[in-house]
Amino acid sequence: MIRLLLADDQGLVRGALAALLGLEDDLEVVAEVGRGDEVLAAAQRSAPDVALLDVEMPGMDGIEATSVLRHALPSCRVLIVTTFGRPGYVRRALDAGASGFVVKDTPARQLADAVRRVHMGLRVIDPTLATETLTSGTSPLTSRERQVLTAAATGATASAIAKELHLSEGTVRNHLSSAIGKTGATTRTEAARTADLNGWL
Repeated sequence: MIRLLLADDQGLVRGALAALLGLEDDLEVVAEVGRGDEVLAAAQRSAPDVALLDVEMPGMDGIEATSVLRHALPSCRVLIVTTFGRPGYVRRALDAGASGFVVKDTPARQLADAVRRVHMGLRVIDPTLATETLTSGTSPLTSRERQVLTAAATGATASAIAKELHLSEGTVRNHLSSAIGKTGATTRTEAARTADLNGWL
C-alpha cells in the first residue's frame, strides 16, 4: 500500500483527489492539509510514501514545502499536482527535490500511475511542460532579484521593499533595474508579471 499526503488549499480539489486516489487498491490517503506550512508536521505524523503538493498555497508555497519535506524526510517522494503549469515552476520544483510535476486536469488513472512511478523512484513530468521547460531555459533572475520582484508585485515601494528585505533603497533599485532588463520589460510591474507567467517567482 502506498501512503499519500495531499496538500492543496482548495478543499473541494483536495477532497476530489482523495476520493479518486482512494478508489485505487494500492493507494491510501493518510493525511490532508490546506497550507504549505502544515506539510512537514502532517508528514511527520503520518509517514507518507508520496506527498502530492499544489504550488500556490498559503503559509508556504508547494516548491518551498518540497524542499523542507525532502530535507527532513528524504524517504518521502514529492509529486507536484497543480493548475499552474509554468515551465519555471517545473525547473524550480525539480531543483527543490520533487520527483514529478503534473497538472490537475491529468486523468485520474494517469495520476494514480504517476504516483506509483514516483514511488518507484522514477521521474514523471507532464510531456508538454517538459518540452516547454527545456525550450524556455532557466530563470535569468538571481534569488535576490526574485525576492525584490515578488515584493514589487504587491505594489510595495522601493523603500518598503528595502525595509522588508533589510537592504538599502539603492540596492533594491539596482535589483529592480536588473530584473527589468533580464525580463525584457519596461516597468517593474511588467517585469513581475513576465517573471510570474514564466514561473520564476
